[in-house]
Amino acid sequence: MSLRSAMPFLLLGLVAGCGMPFGSGTNGIAAPSADAIQGRWWTWAASEGESTNPVMDTTGEFCDRNQPEDMWFLAGTFGGTTQRTCKVPAERPVVFPLVNLIGSESSCMEFMADAEGKATLDGKSVTSERLEEDDVVVTGVADNPLTGEEETGLTYACGLWVRLQSLRPGRHTLTIRGSSGDFRVGVDYTLIVGTGRQA
Repeated sequence: MSLRSAMPFLLLGLVAGCGMPFGSGTNGIAAPSADAIQGRWWTWAASEGESTNPVMDTTGEFCDRNQPEDMWFLAGTFGGTTQRTCKVPAERPVVFPLVNLIGSESSCMEFMADAEGKATLDGKSVTSERLEEDDVVVTGVADNPLTGEEETGLTYACGLWVRLQSLRPGRHTLTIRGSSGDFRVGVDYTLIVGTGRQA
């Protein structure tokens, strides 16, 4: 399917931390700017084929695939709820969508009119933000389940997002729920935060 196809997603950038709003964290490493998050996340999510794709992952074993150096993305699902365990480096801000979409400008406007979501980190609510119709460039690999093709294209992206500062080392629970219209997504994450590049 092309990049202009409307595809709902729950971006589970599963992150565990101290349950504070975006922009406040635990280790003093700031949450990233909202600029370019959507395009970067979609390219990350489209960078693996179906068998190793983090959005299709049912256990969390592929959550570390192709992560950028300056943040850690979590993925949602293509609908429905799943559970994942993910090792996350300390000193890395965590970014994920509650629910999101790529498509046309009009499909994003319709999607966002009904978009709702919430996330809790260690039992405490975290603040989300609306990112409306952004022009984004998305690059995918062959047979990825998001765009379906090896290509780079311009599209629109929109969604409800959470940006967290880096999390304290240890085990955290992150619950993500999102919806728009009849589409519902959910991920229950166990985040194991370690030190260095590998948790």
